[in-house]
Amino acid sequence: MDLLAQARIKGVQSEFVDALGKLRVTDPVALKLILDALPEKRVYRFVSGPVVVRALGHPRTELTAIGAPPLQWTLAANGKSMAQGLIAQGETREPVIAWPAGLPLGYHRLTLTDAEGVTEEVPMIVAPERAFGGDFDRGWLLAVQLYSVRSDRNWGIGDFTDLAGLVRLAKQLGADGVGLNPLHVLFDDHPADCSPYSPNSRLFLNPLYIDVEAIPEFSADLVPDAAATAARLREGDRVPYADMAALKWLALRAAFNSFVTSASEARRKEFDAFRAARAPLLSRFACFEVLRHRFTAPWWEWPVEWQQPDEAKCAELRNGPDKREVEFVEFVQWTADAQLHAAKELASQLGMRVGLYLDVAVGVQSNGFDAWNEQMAISRHLAVGAPPDVLNTIGQDWGLAGFNAGGLEAQSFVPFADMLAASMRHAGAIRLDHVLGLKRLYLVPRGFKPDNGAYVQMPFEALLGAVARESAAHKCIVIGEDLGTVPEGFREMMQDFGIWSYLVMMFERDETGRFRPVEHYRPNALVTLNTHDLSTYAGWRSFGDLKMKRSLGLDPGENDQARWDALGRLDEILRQNGIRANDLYSVLAFLSRTPSRLLAVSMEDLLGVIDQPNIPGTIDEHPNWRQRLPVALDKIASKIDLTALRAATRERSLNGGS
Repeated sequence: MDLLAQARIKGVQSEFVDALGKLRVTDPVALKLILDALPEKRVYRFVSGPVVVRALGHPRTELTAIGAPPLQWTLAANGKSMAQGLIAQGETREPVIAWPAGLPLGYHRLTLTDAEGVTEEVPMIVAPERAFGGDFDRGWLLAVQLYSVRSDRNWGIGDFTDLAGLVRLAKQLGADGVGLNPLHVLFDDHPADCSPYSPNSRLFLNPLYIDVEAIPEFSADLVPDAAATAARLREGDRVPYADMAALKWLALRAAFNSFVTSASEARRKEFDAFRAARAPLLSRFACFEVLRHRFTAPWWEWPVEWQQPDEAKCAELRNGPDKREVEFVEFVQWTADAQLHAAKELASQLGMRVGLYLDVAVGVQSNGFDAWNEQMAISRHLAVGAPPDVLNTIGQDWGLAGFNAGGLEAQSFVPFADMLAASMRHAGAIRLDHVLGLKRLYLVPRGFKPDNGAYVQMPFEALLGAVARESAAHKCIVIGEDLGTVPEGFREMMQDFGIWSYLVMMFERDETGRFRPVEHYRPNALVTLNTHDLSTYAGWRSFGDLKMKRSLGLDPGENDQARWDALGRLDEILRQNGIRANDLYSVLAFLSRTPSRLLAVSMEDLLGVIDQPNIPGTIDEHPNWRQRLPVALDKIASKIDLTALRAATRERSLNGGS
């Protein structure tokens, strides 16, 4: 079979017109690497692809063929035998299946067999009509980079106890919750690689956010110099990741040793219950971490017997000399989960209508747990990125491995559902970074420049169905980061499944540069002034972002005159809405009037910070993901004009502006 025929079967688009209007044809060598890295994709006879049934009303599925009638169908729960998991069965003589009422939501296997015995098995998702939409009209969220929080008690990085303080602060300000950077686990042996968007796994939490002193079995005498070291680590304007991590891991180890020897029976039972509830993924992750430290190499260079997850081998590891090491990883995850859960419960007790709004990265590091654990569903040889456009004329390679269609279909989308469930576990809302990847991913083979990638189609409807199912199950709003070049009909289908849009005011301008009016903003959306990758408001008004990028040798994509013009356009839209000033609170007053149901307000903007948290295209040239807030948590309220903030957000405030 030639390359183009293979590409058609696997959904690889080897030719496309980029945002610059240029026809892009993927190099044949690059195309072959992409095709070789993707698993085989089923070509179905009776249906066009994975079946998605939305439970409301009288659902029907159109068939592409019925073969020799009648076509018999059998639906069984995924992962169970037909005898144990039978849900429903029937037959049809027409090219359509009318489904019975009351099908259970979830991930199933549909078997289709015609009168001549031709059989195929198809993944099927029964989803609610729409994702969870919240039970409020409009509200707003306080958006914070958790690592950046200063306090007089943390160990040099904002932690989950600080998060509880942020929840209380947000309540005081009238917000409905706190938005955070991704909390995914990174690599503990490379603490300086601190981008929250480059995770080891999206299934587990970053232990550096644990407040060690809140662990019941920890006491100060276990790490005698901890207090003095922590005080030193709190100094300065940047998070000292390496030194902070060294202290925190030492203390976590001491807390675990104390737990092993002196934990109460109740605590032991809670630990065992957590391990059972998160099995088998938690125990597998713990084994992976122990092996990663043992072999100190990417998992594909490990001894052959460990290059694939194996339950029997992992059981040997858990019951052998490394038993305590495996339990330590599990203990750390249990502790992180419990502390994050406590922050969620606090928000609920305070009556917040969202609670925690968590961010989900678009992919994972190829040498991390998820890529090892899901080798069929995640393609480690391909990096997610973006083709050339106006801002990035050579394209982008984000260095992250993403899911692929064939592998997900073969496993009835369970790996994707597991990732969603882990992200929603303690969240009232999540944001899916680069949600366009649910429809198609731009993939770049390792060793090639980003302008030599190709679009690969994803099972869009099935992934939307999985999102809706998990959203409804966890009562969690889902916001899709739908910035950039959006395929025709994408937003409409996303909204039809109840997934919200992500609207950034700085991008919401017409072709002449004018900011769009209030009524332009969609109701089911989160609106924000900027993002962590864009200038803060103070930086934007002062041209600080342009100066910073030029000092780093980067093209800011805008000259000073264009910025002056944009400032004038901002004044214009504010005046059109009866707002005479142009400070931050004036902009927030404008955004508060939009129909969009959630507004995110960044802590950096409220505190007048000039530098942005992250500058894309830089690694060490700029202190990405390292900068601390200028004031401590307990002083933040005194640095904000509370009267102006409450007036600006009165229409959507939890406290009604009181």
